[in-house]
Amino acid sequence: MTNKNKKNNIPSEKKEENAIILDYLSLGYVQNDMSKFKGKAIAQAIGNDYFTLLELTPKDGIDLEIGETVFIGSGKRDKIGRINGKLNYTNLTATSRIEMDYAIRDIIESQEEKYVEFFNTAGSVSTRLHKLELIPGIGKKHMWKIIEARKEKPFESFEDIKERVPALTDPVGMLVNRVKQELDTTTSKRGKKKYYLFTNIPKRPHNKKQEGKV
Repeated sequence: MTNKNKKNNIPSEKKEENAIILDYLSLGYVQNDMSKFKGKAIAQAIGNDYFTLLELTPKDGIDLEIGETVFIGSGKRDKIGRINGKLNYTNLTATSRIEMDYAIRDIIESQEEKYVEFFNTAGSVSTRLHKLELIPGIGKKHMWKIIEARKEKPFESFEDIKERVPALTDPVGMLVNRVKQELDTTTSKRGKKKYYLFTNIPKRPHNKKQEGKV
């Protein structure tokens, strides 16, 4: 990680191996200026590890389904012919924005051990702010309850967290909201929002005209 990235609380760019399809447009985008790959089938997707929003082109003769997982890593890909690049949140289709909630939740639940470990090990990001405070709905009061509970023994599952910290009725939902907050480029990143816990830094609009397109 560069010193500049450390200063801005931005993690080093990490590559995705798999992605979940959020929307598939077999005839391409309705607006011709949405992509340089005009008239070709396009998929919008979210990475399984770092929630990177991506635009993909399937191989010729391949149709994709919303919600399916596709391999996008190095080596031979069975369905994806090209990774066109990162997407900005504002360029997601209406379908992608709806499906994103379900996809993020599915990713977190399928990697339960990884995200439960966050509750077990999250520490300070500065002398004044704790990583747990960055999760929407936790705050200082619930943060200390989590810390006290994990001192007794580490959390073993999301259900364990809910049982031992009753105020956290939906820890998965809290994480989903944090990921969405990190991906959303429609609001300025200040205060608690400027930190990136789970995502790569999202792609920014090139200019004002790009904002609001779907």
